Amino acid sequence: MEDELNSTIITLAGHVEVYKYRFLYFVIMFIVYMLIICSNVSIICLVLLHHNLHEPMYIFIAALLLNSILYSTNIFPKLLIDFLSAKQIITYQACLFQCFLYYSLSGSEILLLAAMSYDRYVSICKPLQYPTIMRKTTVSLFLALAWIVPGCQMAVPVIYSANAELCNFVLNGIFCNNSAYKLHCVSSNVLSVYGVIVLVNTIFSPMVFILFTYTKILRITYRSCGEVRRKAAQTCLPHLMVLINFSCLVTYDVIIVKLESDFSKTVRLIMSLQMIVYHPLFNPIIYGLKLNEISKHFKMLLCQHR
Repeated sequence: MEDELNSTIITLAGHVEVYKYRFLYFVIMFIVYMLIICSNVSIICLVLLHHNLHEPMYIFIAALLLNSILYSTNIFPKLLIDFLSAKQIITYQACLFQCFLYYSLSGSEILLLAAMSYDRYVSICKPLQYPTIMRKTTVSLFLALAWIVPGCQMAVPVIYSANAELCNFVLNGIFCNNSAYKLHCVSSNVLSVYGVIVLVNTIFSPMVFILFTYTKILRITYRSCGEVRRKAAQTCLPHLMVLINFSCLVTYDVIIVKLESDFSKTVRLIMSLQMIVYHPLFNPIIYGLKLNEISKHFKMLLCQHR
């Protein structure tokens, strides 16, 4: 019975000299996690408190930042515990759950970005129809689909893998991603095909849609006056920067999972840390600095506390 229980324990072998630098790792990552929470929560609170920010664009931004908080909370607490633990381990069931949240929230992010691109498209290309198209029910539907659809799609491989036989109990990473499926004794062709389908549905299709909407926006703004182009750039540029940043996140994840044996442990660790540190901090900085309304409220808030 004890052997059966021990067989579900997975070792996270992606850490580099954790025994030597455990406290340094812990302090740095704890500070980063607090910065992620505080920066994202600050903008979410601004959107909730100020009625002039109760517009679809800002609601989607708040949802995107909430998604970043959930994404970070899925990884950072366990990572901080591992830094202070004698062994960096996780149960197979918890590993699958972390993997499920990691990819579900990543899928939610790209769908939220797609909803934001559609909102900008309607606002710029069909301004007279904007109030009737982007109603509260429409925004609520987009938000619900953005969180439900990726979760439902990711539940299938997780449930499929829950009772899979394991022949490997060492994961070459600091958190659980698709590498967890390499622990199985027999690789599943069905799982591989389904993974490709989910990747197309959740990542590539929304990206194509986003590129299509921004192409239409560029065509319209190119023919318009300078004031229209300026306003379009102010609202669309931050979204495009976040999309590019997210594309780098997806690329990193694919590289780490598919080519992990071609990189040293240190390189894999650096790439993994960039994925979980850079991206959740990037979004609030971009939206806080680049969008005038949010930036204005931030400046007012700072002036009140001086």
